[in-house]
Amino acid sequence: MIRPMEILTNPPREQWPMLTRRALADEKGRVSEIVADIMARVRTEGDKAIIDLEHRFTGADLQELRVSETEIDEAEANVPQELKEAIALAIRNIESFHKAQIHKAVEVETAPGVSCWQRSVPIDRVGLYIPGGNSPLFSTVLMLAVPARIAGCGETVLCTPADKNGRISPAILYAAKTAGVHAVYKTGGAQAIAAMTFGTDTIPRVHKIFGPGNRYVTEAKQQASTCGVAIDMPAGPSEVMVIADGNADPSFVAADFLSQAEHGADSQSILLTTDSRLADLVPQEIDRMLTDLPHAALASQSLLHSRIIVCPDNETMMDFANLYAPEHLIINHSQASELAEHVRNAGSVFIGPYSTESAGDYASGTNHTLPTSGYASAYSGVNTDSFTKKITFQHLTAKGVRSIGRAVEVMAEAEGLYAHKLAMTLRLQKVNN
Repeated sequence: MIRPMEILTNPPREQWPMLTRRALADEKGRVSEIVADIMARVRTEGDKAIIDLEHRFTGADLQELRVSETEIDEAEANVPQELKEAIALAIRNIESFHKAQIHKAVEVETAPGVSCWQRSVPIDRVGLYIPGGNSPLFSTVLMLAVPARIAGCGETVLCTPADKNGRISPAILYAAKTAGVHAVYKTGGAQAIAAMTFGTDTIPRVHKIFGPGNRYVTEAKQQASTCGVAIDMPAGPSEVMVIADGNADPSFVAADFLSQAEHGADSQSILLTTDSRLADLVPQEIDRMLTDLPHAALASQSLLHSRIIVCPDNETMMDFANLYAPEHLIINHSQASELAEHVRNAGSVFIGPYSTESAGDYASGTNHTLPTSGYASAYSGVNTDSFTKKITFQHLTAKGVRSIGRAVEVMAEAEGLYAHKLAMTLRLQKVNN
């Protein structure tokens, strides 16, 4: 039996900012210092630092950081056929959804003789971070490598921690091979992010880093973004918010709670409901289900800072949900489609009783690499565009210079930028002679 879950009834709005805080937020200062030290060490010592840190954190005595072709072939042989078929199905659906996102060229004549257009260009080299630990997330390999391939990225490298024997999950290696990853390296945590940020003798520096992780990985990515490397988004401990009414099956809600809780002790689950009876039933279902889960102890820790909030009406639930800005938002409600229209801040939304978040995690086709910790109020989840940059072009003819030339002169002079004005004045004189 876990500690009784916190159930709040119609908390006043002035308490909402406190109720939307994530777990372990107060430790950011300490985490930042630890990560900064790791980043600095990898920057100066390269592979040596990586090998030393991997030994300290995992116990592995690594001789080589790059995974060999032999290891990849052995991994493929050890993946069950049923799992291979499931991965193939997931790839098909991920491909279908992400190919549909490919940017269509935009070309506009903004004025007579002035043509502007935009072209989507793939990022040359991207780095993928895949968490290991209790749950090697081979599904995240698919969510990152498949869109990278579709976008046309020149090189895709992957970092993931090995176990104490120096081995990587066969499913991760098989997924990497199947999805089109060019190289896999045995390193995790902040040191993996540092390696992809600065480059080492073995691991190449990348232009953009993708992938979720714990608070150390998230902090490392944010520090990397100050060192000339782009990142997909802040993506830390996983979280789910469920909006449900009295028609929701309590067992569905409880299972959705636990699907996030088992990710780690710092994950968080929130239930918003207008039905006090459901609020009482869900903790009972959670207790019952926990007895059969392998990660029950981990999930129980997460549930200590999860909560249920009983709201007076649907409008209040949606207001709170948009303030919280959840990574995953499940709307298990008789008016689910209508409520979904009011979502402004969320990473990914699951509509109706059968739309479990697990579907999006694996095989529906949407991407599960999503903003957490409230960043969904400003960030999108990973998509095909994440692996490209948009370059704009313009072409002016003589007619174009006549169309906008005088306006450019006036504006440049008003800003005191006389060389800007001169550059256009010379062209106006040329076309008007």
